[in-house]
Amino acid sequence: MTVPHVPLTAPTHLPPPDPTTSPVTGWTRAHWEATADRLLDGLLPHASPTSAQYRLPGRASHSGPWSDGLEGYARSFLLAAFRIAGSGGRVGPALIERYAAGLTAGTDPHGPDRWPPITDRGQPMVEAASVAIALHETRPWIWDRLDDSVRGRVVDWLSGFIGARVNDSNWRLFQVITEEFLASVGAPHSRDEIDAGLARLGDWYRGEGWYTDGDGRKFDYYNAWALHLYPVLWARVAGSRADPELVAEYRARLREFLGAHQYFFGADGAPVHQGRSLTYRFATTAPLWAGALADATPLAPGVTRRLASGALRHFAERGVPDEQGLLSLGWYRPFLPVTQRYSGPASPYWASKAFLGLLLPADHPVWTAPEEPGPVDTADSCVALPVPGWLLHSTAADGVVRLVNHGSDRLPPPPAPDEDSPHYTRFAYASAAAPDTEGIGIGTGGAGIDNHLALVAADGTRSRRGRIHPLGAAGRRAASWHTARLAGAEHRIETTSVVHGPWEVRVHRVAGPRGAVVREGGWALADDAGPPAEGTGPRWARARRPDGLTSAVVGLLGWDASGDGLVARARDANAYGVHSATPHLALPVHPGGVHLLVTLVVLGRDPELAGASARVTTGGGVLIRFPDGTEEELPGGPAGASIPVVPGGRPAAESG
Repeated sequence: MTVPHVPLTAPTHLPPPDPTTSPVTGWTRAHWEATADRLLDGLLPHASPTSAQYRLPGRASHSGPWSDGLEGYARSFLLAAFRIAGSGGRVGPALIERYAAGLTAGTDPHGPDRWPPITDRGQPMVEAASVAIALHETRPWIWDRLDDSVRGRVVDWLSGFIGARVNDSNWRLFQVITEEFLASVGAPHSRDEIDAGLARLGDWYRGEGWYTDGDGRKFDYYNAWALHLYPVLWARVAGSRADPELVAEYRARLREFLGAHQYFFGADGAPVHQGRSLTYRFATTAPLWAGALADATPLAPGVTRRLASGALRHFAERGVPDEQGLLSLGWYRPFLPVTQRYSGPASPYWASKAFLGLLLPADHPVWTAPEEPGPVDTADSCVALPVPGWLLHSTAADGVVRLVNHGSDRLPPPPAPDEDSPHYTRFAYASAAAPDTEGIGIGTGGAGIDNHLALVAADGTRSRRGRIHPLGAAGRRAASWHTARLAGAEHRIETTSVVHGPWEVRVHRVAGPRGAVVREGGWALADDAGPPAEGTGPRWARARRPDGLTSAVVGLLGWDASGDGLVARARDANAYGVHSATPHLALPVHPGGVHLLVTLVVLGRDPELAGASARVTTGGGVLIRFPDGTEEELPGGPAGASIPVVPGGRPAAESG
């Protein structure tokens, strides 16, 4: 079933919804154009006199205000370019003139608004790629009309890339794009550097549509808004210079990726909240449009628009952009923990990539075909993604998508030290919840508990889940192990997750010192209106919002039968709301050796909890019974032994 849409805040700048063409979201191309115009207009009060810099309010990035001002120009130029090119130049002339003037002033090496130069591993490299893409897409209206002297200065500035050192990550594609643009206008460039950047992208391809963003297990939305997007844009810039076999390979990879990416959006449009740079928000929709643009998508046109419009509408109804028309450093409200040191006040405008669809003509089927429900709207699903080590399971009754994580930690390969990032190393993420973020907020210590299993010493020191060692993901199961460090000792924790409907059962084999506390948390549930209601009892705890969304944990095996569950509260620690609550369990005394713990974890709208159980079988396995009576048995032995394998050793996949 499709979850009914209940508007939260109806933005006043938008046209009325169109229930005929867009029966799911009501949004059409006109809504996208109006939102783009609202974002561009909101920047005007913050433009420098020459329009070469946009100095927005907020915390400066580690690159400083000079670079941040360039970022404001470049990222909004990308949005303006899609708006200009998508309308065939039929926009107010002031928009074209503003960005042309910015180019003139920004590339003047002696002007007061000059841009910082492109130097080794510097932030201007990122922004140069946006400038290059925007110049290519608006060539008839901006580049071709610039004075020769200005074009020469633009070339000189972009040429800072030639021979420069680039971060060995998605940044390699910024060099590819920028130097390919230089080639397209007959300017000096390095074909060797372009080819090397594309070859490096190939090194990071792990199969089934997934790249890691540099060496290691770095799986996140950079697949969506960078690693798949830039090859499509590069091919547009390169034209006949592009190797057709390579372009076909990129298209095939994108097509496979979108087969999974469509499952990352909840019925309300919210993307799963996982990974870094989440302040880019609806940039998560960029590959949906890229697939349509490159004829590289398995999705029907009406599904593409439903997913993309659903995400944009989701944020619009929650105050994004804000009352000044600006994108803040945050998720809904300003919230710095979803940012990084490189995030400046204009960083969120990488969300401009979401408007790539405007390059498709108004009569393209992606704009004219009636919307169709997305996969989460109509049926429960479970999709195993062996490459990143994830399970995606969703439920149509509440429209929630949950990501079970047994593979992505964003750590460089050993011997790099372990780190425990709340946006990478939790056991699970969701479209309806975010992790509490450690180090901020006030309350009773909720930060760091959610979707985490820890050994806790007497002084309160706890172990962390750092480097994740995946053991497989297939069907409805995924498994991994990690090293828990406590008091100078290392202890192995193996975990298998089994999902069914809204439920996840985690089977942990926890090595630990005798006497340590073992603590496991469920989802951090957040609300702006007030603290979620809580309930606790023997081996269970629950937090519930007034709309029925509930986070709960139930100890099925190995937990202290006499102990009640707990709920930790926090304030200003969660991207989804001011008040957050995390139900969790505590085993007061680890018996030593390897201890078996089985936990039911659930996030959903008033989910059933009664009737769940687990027991050890005669073969040393675990028989799980879900609340609806469905049973599944895991064999004894290492966690990975519970992952089904098809002939040839490749994990099986399941969706349905």
